[in-house]
Amino acid sequence: MTDESPEERAYRRGFRQKNKRDDYALDLFHEARAKLGSDPKRVGEILGELARLYNPLANGPIVDLATRAAIMARLEAGRPGEAEHLLDQRYQLYAPIDEAERTGPGTSEA
Repeated sequence: MTDESPEERAYRRGFRQKNKRDDYALDLFHEARAKLGSDPKRVGEILGELARLYNPLANGPIVDLATRAAIMARLEAGRPGEAEHLLDQRYQLYAPIDEAERTGPGTSEA
């Protein structure tokens, strides 16, 4: 697999998937999670991008400024685990897991 940015993946994919709002933001969340311990500067850039994107479920930005500041403060203090917990909370607000996703395909009880 090539090491391409979320922007490149979104462009290549062309937002063809069923749930269009997920693509770019979820790629950013995954990249941020992967870089929490190694590249705080890039995490800050990603959080800035997520702060510019709208979350219709929360009627506000995907990552609000207070959460962004809290995540960065924890990274600067050397506490990436706490930063990851905050990032995961915002992820759940943006893309909550419903019961169908939790049980997986083909496991419905009828």
